[in-house]
Amino acid sequence: MPRIEKHPAGSFCWVELATSDQPAAKKFYTSLFGWSADDMPMGPDDFYTMFRLEGRDAGAAYTLRAEQRERGVPPHWNLYVAVENADAAVERATSLGGKALGLAFDVFDAGRMANIQDPTGAMIAVWEAKRHTGVGITGVHGTLAAADLSTPDQNRAAEFYSGLFGWRIGKEDEHPEHAYFHLFNGEKYIGGILPPAARSPHEPPHWQIYFTVTDCGAAASKAKAIGGRIYMPPTVIEDIGRMAVLADPQGASFSLFQATEHLLYEVSGGEA
Repeated sequence: MPRIEKHPAGSFCWVELATSDQPAAKKFYTSLFGWSADDMPMGPDDFYTMFRLEGRDAGAAYTLRAEQRERGVPPHWNLYVAVENADAAVERATSLGGKALGLAFDVFDAGRMANIQDPTGAMIAVWEAKRHTGVGITGVHGTLAAADLSTPDQNRAAEFYSGLFGWRIGKEDEHPEHAYFHLFNGEKYIGGILPPAARSPHEPPHWQIYFTVTDCGAAASKAKAIGGRIYMPPTVIEDIGRMAVLADPQGASFSLFQATEHLLYEVSGGEA
């Protein structure tokens, strides 16, 4: 089982579902990915669900806050990036044209975090780990695989994130069908920035999370059978694998990814 003991700075380290129906979301994801769910009380009638796989943390879920619902924030997955210093990351993000949604703050003794909006409008969180390092397992069914940014301005986003996290941007040639920007944290591939032609102009900029599955077709069919929706059916990506874009019953979108065999370890990047 590939374990993760510590996430290097600049890596995607945590995923967290904000949902309108936490009990229903727990039922959906535990069935789809084989996660167990551990509810941690946060206050009266409020709890944080920690999803675990093989005894290791795989992600979490919470109920959308009243102020989020009042603003019309829909159910969604939050993506976190590991940083050495959350306060410094906020300062750096604002200097690069991003916007901090408040100051960095402590999450009990688990870590310190901040929410940042990039210059194109997409949200991302930074995490300075203390007791909680983040996702603790990779490369198996139901674990975080990668993430893609959907934005109308690839170049502006690439400039911002490379400046903030030190990511290397791997560009393909200028052919319209080859306009995907590959993101590398050091030598490790972590995701990409989609070309504008690959996104709907009506959707807001956002990060799309990919979960590893052993069989993309079977997982998509199961998701649909238990109330999910399929936005893009399982599709072969040449020399990469198969992927599908789905939404859970509450509307939070996510993707499934089945890597070709030779890419499995490269994508997971874990330590045995």
